[in-house]
Amino acid sequence: MRIHRTRRLLALAAATGLLLTGCGWGGSGGGDHSSADRAGDQRAGDHRAPTVPRGGTDEDDTSREAAPDRLSTFALDVDTASYGYARRTLADGALPDPSTVRPEEFVNSFRQDYERPDGDGFSVTVDGARTGDDWSLVRVGLATRAAESRDERPPAALTFVVDVSGSMGDPGRLDLARYALGTMTDGLRDDDSVAIVTFSDRAETVLPMTRLGERRGRVHDAIDSLEPLSATNLGAGVETGYETAVEGLRRGATNRVVLVSDALANTGDTDADTILERISTARREHGITLFGVGVGSDYGDALMERLADKGDGHTSYVSTEEEARTVFGEELPRNVELTARDAKAQVAFDPETVAEFRLIGYDNRRVADDDFRDDRVDGGEVGPGHTVTALYAVRTKPGARGHLATATVRWLDPRTRTPHEATGQIEAGALHERLADAPARFQVAAVAAYLADALRAPDRPLPDAPSLSALGERADTLAARTEDDDVRDLADAVHSADKHAKGGSPEDR
Repeated sequence: MRIHRTRRLLALAAATGLLLTGCGWGGSGGGDHSSADRAGDQRAGDHRAPTVPRGGTDEDDTSREAAPDRLSTFALDVDTASYGYARRTLADGALPDPSTVRPEEFVNSFRQDYERPDGDGFSVTVDGARTGDDWSLVRVGLATRAAESRDERPPAALTFVVDVSGSMGDPGRLDLARYALGTMTDGLRDDDSVAIVTFSDRAETVLPMTRLGERRGRVHDAIDSLEPLSATNLGAGVETGYETAVEGLRRGATNRVVLVSDALANTGDTDADTILERISTARREHGITLFGVGVGSDYGDALMERLADKGDGHTSYVSTEEEARTVFGEELPRNVELTARDAKAQVAFDPETVAEFRLIGYDNRRVADDDFRDDRVDGGEVGPGHTVTALYAVRTKPGARGHLATATVRWLDPRTRTPHEATGQIEAGALHERLADAPARFQVAAVAAYLADALRAPDRPLPDAPSLSALGERADTLAARTEDDDVRDLADAVHSADKHAKGGSPEDR
């Protein structure tokens, strides 16, 4: 079913040219943006994601046939590794491999100002801006509650699985991993627990699950003792890590495996699906999630991303001590808790106002439309303090007014597995007249998406998209306006991409 649907979508994209056009940075105008509410039962005339009947055949279920024309469904994703790795590659004087560029991870690397819900679950914000005469960008923004202070969250039981293979001996790898783990150990509470597993050609539990308390020195000693050895048996490391996590499982705590590696597996099991199957019981029965942290200029991006996505977790990438301090010293200690499991989003576009649409990115996170409310189908795991942004290129019909789209997010309570939903919607008349009139954070997301597309498909630029030079100028303006160091880094990345693109590939220079 999914394969056939994917082929239909690809064929539709090829036939109609569902491409984001226009830039529209300048000018004035405005428009109100979104509304959000908690979803309940379907009402007559309600534009929320429809409840698709189970059973029957395609011939007697017309909602299945219509779904691809107006619905877009995907699993939530809070990964940021693709953007971090691209920045590292650009800083090293090269363009990233297009296969490692995932636009959603570029977009989700930046802070957004969405209103947050009071309790667990999500708020939903939907807004948009016109980018040309026919096309617009529509932003679907999801946010969880603010992260609690370190002292208010539940205790954590973290199993660090550390790559000590020979390749980790290169500068900026194992030394950075040691620094990162030491930083996090200092940021954890006395009632948190830590275990350490290492792997090269084989895996070894260096430290069993240990309550910190007065034992921080013991943990630091174990971290400082890590030295590079030989081959990379990542499969053995992950399997032993989960075994250690199960042995040290703490009820009422957040149990998580933290994999730190360049993911350049070269011995043992190197297939992500096979590795995940071997740890499936630990994942499903005990709810142990995986957080993958990539290091190194040579990095097995595809393997790490698949492990994290299918391992109920997410990925990040660090290349400097500053980034390590942010990820391990601030983000992970604050966000070890989960607020939502198997979270999915579905956007229903109104056929009366929308001629065509395209989700930018999320290529390997797509979910069949009729699986949206099937809670057996894997979604994404999201913690407190997170935001998730999805951008759509939308071509509206001439003179379109009225309802444009409704976004629905569905998730399971991480403890009870009870499903919940929330919705937000947008009217065609609420679109900002130009992208420059949209909120600054919306514009930052747009810059990130344009950059990702330019890196991913340099020979097939989006029609009327800004040049990298113009994009860099806009990013400079946004960096000054927001006074945000992350946006300044984005502007630098755009300028580097422009420089490298004009100079040709590294081999040509």
